Amino acid sequence: MNLGDILSPAQIISEMQASNRWEAIDELINNLVQTGKIKPENRDQIAAVVKKRETSMSTGIGFGIGIPHASTELIYEVAGAFGRSKKGVNFDALDNQPVKLVMLFLVPQGQFQKHLHTLANIAKLLHKTEFRQSLEEAPDADTMYRIIENQSGGATGTAR
Repeated sequence: MNLGDILSPAQIISEMQASNRWEAIDELINNLVQTGKIKPENRDQIAAVVKKRETSMSTGIGFGIGIPHASTELIYEVAGAFGRSKKGVNFDALDNQPVKLVMLFLVPQGQFQKHLHTLANIAKLLHKTEFRQSLEEAPDADTMYRIIENQSGGATGTAR
């Protein structure tokens, strides 16, 4: 499971409004509700699970990247939303730098291997400097999606 499988252009926010990690998580979860990936009545419960996970240890992994994630019995397939903040979000990141790219994903409860595999793929991809720069410079969500699709395992993808 790679980033191109999880996202669509509608699940990419090219100009996030959030100023901290909690607002970023809410903004991305709201996107998942709007795009029909999670049910509106499950929104608060899913947000609580993601925030509980985030409280135990920040998912700001450095290099301007945040990957909030959780598993929940309230979804049946991997779901995700991607956000970009040009000004940067305070994420309590490991390197104390603001986060500019945030990839929130959810995995169905009990799919531990899929959870780890998805997290590893996303982290590996976002650690590529050129990939991050192209996402940061892209003019809109459609362009960001095309960049993600090209880099995350298609025929034109780079080393896996």
